Amino acid sequence: MRILVTGAAGFIGFHVARRLLADHHEVVGLDSVNSYYDVRLKEGRLALLHEYRTFEFVRAALSDPEAMNQLFDRCDFDRVIHLAAQAGVRYSLERPDAYIASNVLGFLQVLEECRYRRVPHLVYASSSSVYGASTQMPFSVRGGADHPLSMYGATKRTNELMAHSYSYLFGLPTTGLRFFTVYGPWGRPDMVMFKFARASLRVIPSMSSTMDTCEDFTYIDDVVESVVRIMDVIPTPDPEWF
Repeated sequence: MRILVTGAAGFIGFHVARRLLADHHEVVGLDSVNSYYDVRLKEGRLALLHEYRTFEFVRAALSDPEAMNQLFDRCDFDRVIHLAAQAGVRYSLERPDAYIASNVLGFLQVLEECRYRRVPHLVYASSSSVYGASTQMPFSVRGGADHPLSMYGATKRTNELMAHSYSYLFGLPTTGLRFFTVYGPWGRPDMVMFKFARASLRVIPSMSSTMDTCEDFTYIDDVVESVVRIMDVIPTPDPEWF
């Protein structure tokens, strides 16, 4: 199949794209390669993807309608795997506008392209951040996710509602996956696992055994396997909702 992977220079996007290429799919990777963290890491990931003859890279922003229209004009995608986003919870305190531009307006552009091109299945990344202040344990897709505590979480919940609307209004098959703190090779340097590693090399009181928080972690290979499997499970309308 010909598959679009947005965020191909990012951590999860890179691993998903490489798995699809290894499975002999044709992959078009889209990424703006912004400077949220060291661009050299993103360029290094892309260099590995370029080793495959069936990989094409497009440098563009999701919210650029002209670039997106041109891409979808020349490519008929069998699947769209949308993993691009402005990441990071703390950074949203400094630049909330970046999250609206990329995560909301950018996702709207993806939905519009998939709608008009009648893409068979859009798989997109949501986040555990949508649960926010929820006290229902364990978390469940049947539970509420109405109290995100960060702009990042709010934009991801917005994505879910937007996708739901497009599925209902236009019959666009969409599947959202709520990822929980993904870690592994080529990971983002701002992620907590890297902070743990750095903390182990020196004494940091805030990383001591007195911490009363807990968090779930997901290894990157498990996330990739989930995406690859779910992309061929095209959803149909749920009679409870539609």
